[in-house]
This record gives sequence, structure tokens and C-alpha cells, in this order.
Amino acid sequence: MFKSILLAACIAPLATINFAVEQLPDAEGAPGLRYYSPSTPANPPKAYEADVIIYGASPGGVTAAVQLQRMGKKAIIAEFGNHVGGLTTGGLSATDLGNRNSIAGMANEFYEKVGMLRGFKPSAAEKAFRAMLSEAKVEIHFEQRLVSVKKDGNRIVEIAMENGNTFRGKIFIDTSYEGDLMAMAKISYTYGREANAQYSETINGVQYHNGHNFTKAVDPYVTEGDPKSGLLALISADAPPTAGSGDKRIQAYNFRMYLTNAADRIPFPKPKNYDPAKYVLLARYLKVNPKPPIQLHAGDCNNEGAFSSDNIGKNWAWPDADYMAREKMFQEHVNYQQGFMYFIGHDESVPAAVREAVAKWGLTKGEFEDCGNWPHQLYIREARRMISDYVMTENHCMSKVIPEDPVGLGSYNMDSHNCERVVVNGKVRNEGDVQIGPPKPYGISYRSIVPKESECANLFVPVALSCTHISYGSIRMEPVFMILGQSAGTAAAMALDANVSVQKVDYAKLKERLIADKQKLIWDGPGKDEKAAPRGAHVNAKDLPGLVMDDADAEKIGEWSEGTTRGGFVGDSYIHDGDKGKGEKKVRFAITVDKAGTYDVRMSYTPLGNRASNVPVSVLAGGETHKTKVNEKVAPPLEHGFISLGKFAFKAGEKAVVEIGNEGTDGHVVVDSVQLLLDGLGK
Repeated sequence: MFKSILLAACIAPLATINFAVEQLPDAEGAPGLRYYSPSTPANPPKAYEADVIIYGASPGGVTAAVQLQRMGKKAIIAEFGNHVGGLTTGGLSATDLGNRNSIAGMANEFYEKVGMLRGFKPSAAEKAFRAMLSEAKVEIHFEQRLVSVKKDGNRIVEIAMENGNTFRGKIFIDTSYEGDLMAMAKISYTYGREANAQYSETINGVQYHNGHNFTKAVDPYVTEGDPKSGLLALISADAPPTAGSGDKRIQAYNFRMYLTNAADRIPFPKPKNYDPAKYVLLARYLKVNPKPPIQLHAGDCNNEGAFSSDNIGKNWAWPDADYMAREKMFQEHVNYQQGFMYFIGHDESVPAAVREAVAKWGLTKGEFEDCGNWPHQLYIREARRMISDYVMTENHCMSKVIPEDPVGLGSYNMDSHNCERVVVNGKVRNEGDVQIGPPKPYGISYRSIVPKESECANLFVPVALSCTHISYGSIRMEPVFMILGQSAGTAAAMALDANVSVQKVDYAKLKERLIADKQKLIWDGPGKDEKAAPRGAHVNAKDLPGLVMDDADAEKIGEWSEGTTRGGFVGDSYIHDGDKGKGEKKVRFAITVDKAGTYDVRMSYTPLGNRASNVPVSVLAGGETHKTKVNEKVAPPLEHGFISLGKFAFKAGEKAVVEIGNEGTDGHVVVDSVQLLLDGLGK
């Protein structure tokens, strides 16, 4: 067996679920738009038994169950709500890929079944997950709300539901986003942010980065310039906390709306308790920064900028809250985000151009029809995190520490949304946003998905796993949950066969089976079969035809930021201007042509609604400069995300120079690579 690494950590108090009868809050968006309503008692209550009981039909729960069934074990899923697929079917269909080639195993099966990596309809994703469950003959029970866990020593024997049903198993897997089963089983856990000093990290705890922040000064007071008048809504009165310090604040939640500009779009609803006073700060900001404060494009739309769909600071109690308290917070988030969308589309304090832009969009007919076309799943970006004998940290994400027992790879940015909106020197500032990418995909330890054996010998926790806040920012991606769920299912089957605790599974045998099932455990670059990667995947410049230069080798003027959050880029990343420093930044590609001829000169970029529509690009060929503008909101039409800048004649030995700048641009400028293809070779 591999040795344990014991790390010190702070243990948060365990949750107490209180089911005193209370009045449910009004459902803001639609009668079916709820996180929770008291369960109808089962008549009669039923007792279910299986080899493995899985709590939560998140993507990790689905893959764990399917893997167990494939390995000849009976798995039952008990799901809190009435959908499968968690966030993947609840609105998050612009899949956060990180490095595409780090995604492996059953996660690839899902994306093949749904037909694409990103941009799929939530309803198509749920159909694909349900098909996987049906094909594997997985038994699933909906609206099962956990209320108690029965243990015999350090083993769970039974979990009980609010409706009176019970589920007994030899092994249990908690695949809920909140880690509710883990907490009720008295497993050590934490939530919030660790201080940097606790695990020798640098970007954990309180952070004052510039991402999703106010780019123009905005007064925070009811009467501008008068602190005695009090603060506007949605600004914390707390003193700005010290950078790098730990706390129990949680990064913001939102709903991932699925938008359309089609003629049959559903107008953004006005919530029952709409209060425009909540958005006065936004109105002030729009006066000095008159841009739509939300991603507006077809499909999954996320938070964008300083004041957007993230309801900053209103979710701190979620991890340990009982179900009724969570329902109240859920409705507060519905009210906030629906009110936000209604405000920016209708309120006269909003610039007319912004209102007109918002009016072109709405909710998509046919999606989330049981919830008034509003997503049924609140984006629980993080809640509880287990504390086991091994804690994943920033140092693992940065490949400074390499676990000896990986069961999957992570590769996405260490990404935290803002946690608080405070006043600094009399001006509004958001706090908590971090977006820093790892240098390469990294392994996630098996020990981080199992608890300390003294606390529980038959539980896996592949979603609320053992890691710090900032490392969870990278790990917490839906494809990774699919990967870790499959690995947990594999290990559970092996623990049953060997009659050992989950901590004592033979890792050598586990590794062998995971690799056989097409999991990736160690990053060694893309394999031979991945050279001709489809659009949406990472591809190396050397594997493309023609003469190719990546942004990593280009000359850069000004401060550019690295990005890996969108698929379809060349090399290990792309760069962007952060939508600031306009006119101060350029990237210059100079490629020596080795053979005379006419070349199709191309550039690549990853499209998104927040990109600039007017990126200035110049090509120097034959002593003449040819200028054009590129709309990076629109997907490039050529293979691997390229767009043609034109065909130009070059002499042998001549330098083809392509310059991309950000002067006068109306959004984020993204730069990835430049390709020259001899005429007749392009396709």
C-alpha cells in the first residue's frame, strides 16, 4: 500500500438538519422552480439494498453507478431532486474543459453520446445521461432527501430519507455537491477559504485580483460622497479583510441561463418580489461602463464583469444550512438574477443601448419547461470539502507536488468567483476572484476521495473531495467529476471483491483497471491518436500542416494574460488582453517563409460572447501592409479554430509578419496562433 500523508486542517462544525415546519418561501420563477419542498411520506416506507448506495445523481454519481454495474455490482442512486446530471443538465453546457486531452474514460463516452464537447442543450445532456443509466440497468430513486446516517463503528450501514425510505449497502458513495452524506456520517470537513499559510499556498484565502471587478470608480453610498447615508444594496459593511487570510466566505453562485435570440424566445421574467433598488449600484456603474453586464450569446451564459448574474455574498450559509434554509437562499438567488435580467432590459436608468442589446435575447423554448424555462439547478460552485489523510492543494495543481496514486487528471484554471463586495478607500471593489491556470494537467490522489479510515471505512467522496478552496477551483469541473466518479465506482467494486476497506484497495491493481478503462492518470502529452484533434480540442502547433507559430513564441507588447478556459486552442494555452489597456498591447508573429509561393495566412482564436468584434489585424507581405478586423465573437470557420486573413505572395526567405492589437476594441482580444498554408493545401 502507498503511505499516507497527514496534513493539518481546521474542522468545521457538523451540520444539523432541522425539519421544523416552516412556511415555504414563494417560488419566484415558476411553481416547479424550487430546491426543496417537504417530501411526501412514502406509503409504505421502503427499504432498498444494494452492493453500493450512491447519494446524488450528479455526473460523478452517474459514472460511478454505470461503472459498478459494468463490473457486476448492484448500484442504486438516491437523488435529492428529480433530474440526473447536476450542473451538466442544469445549464452548464459550455463545458469547462481545461486541457481537452486530460478528459478520459467514461467522460468521453458521455460527450460522444451527447454529440459535442461544448454548447449542447441541457435537455440533450440529460437524455444522454439517462441513456447511459438505462443501458447499464442502474436503479435510481428521485426526491430522496437524506436525514440520517446509521453507522456500525467506522462503517455506514444505512441511510434514511425524509420520506421514510431507507437504503442499505456495503459501500456508499457521496456524489452530492454539498457533501451532505459525508457530513452526516461525521467525516471531517471544512468550507470557505484556507489561509495561504496553512498549506504553503499563494492564491488561497482573501484575494484582491482584478478579474470580474470594477474597472471604473463607483461611489458605494446611498447619497454619493456621504458615508453617513449608508451603503447601497449588495455591498458588505464589513471591513476589507486581509489578503491571504482564511475565512468561511463562499465564492458566488448563479444560474447558468440557456439563452437564444430566436423569434420564439421566452422574455426574461419579472420576479414576484422585484425590487429595482437592489440594482442602483449597477446603474451607477453602467453610466461609466455602458456595456451589457452579462454574457449574451446563444446557449449557456455565465457571469461577466463586476456586477452580473453572480449573487455575491449571499450564499455563505449554504454548506451547513438545512434544506429549508437552502430553499430560502435558492429563491433569493432566483429573485436576484431574474430581477437583474429584468432590470437591465427595462429600467430607464440603464443606457438605452444596453437595454436594446438585452431585449434581443431571452430564455430558450423547450429547455427547463418544468421550471418556466429557468434552470432548475443553482450553480453550487463549492460547499463542503472533506478533510482526509491527503489534501489536494495549489501545489498539486502547479505540479510542485505529485501524488503517487492518481485516479484522474485535472487541468482547468484555479478559478474562484468573487466572495464579497466591499468598500476600499471609499470605492466599491469585489474580492475573491482568481483565475490562474496550471502549467499542465495534474494527477488527483486516490486518498483525496476517501476519508480517514478511523472515521469511515466504506465511503467514497469524489465530488466534495479532500482539497483546499483554491485547488477545488480547478478540480470542480463537471468532466473531472465524471472521471472521479468512475474511478470511485471501480475502487468500490475492487474493495467489495477483496473484502477490504476503501483505504486498503490495492492501488497497483486499481491503476491497471483504470488504464484498461481508458482513464488517464499521468500527463505525458496528447497520444498518437490525438494529433488530428477535432475542433474543441487542444492541439500542438507542430502537429498542424504548414508553417505555424503559437502565441508562446510570438513577440508581445504590453501585459497579456494566459487563458485555458475555452477549448479549441493551439498549444497549452492562448492569451488575452483582459479587456483593458486598449491601444497599449500588440502581439507580433514573424514567420520565415522557406518556399516561394502564395500562402493562405490564418489566425486562430477561441470565440465567446465577451470577445471583441473589431480586433485590428495587419499582415505584412511583399513590403505592403494589409489591414483587416476580426470578429472574435463569431466561431472561426476553419479546422482547429482558424480564420483566413487572405492569400498573399511571399518570396523564399521573406518574413510573413502578422500583428494583432487591441486599439479601439469593444471586448476581450484573444490571440492564439498564426498559420501559413501554401495555396492548394488548405481545406
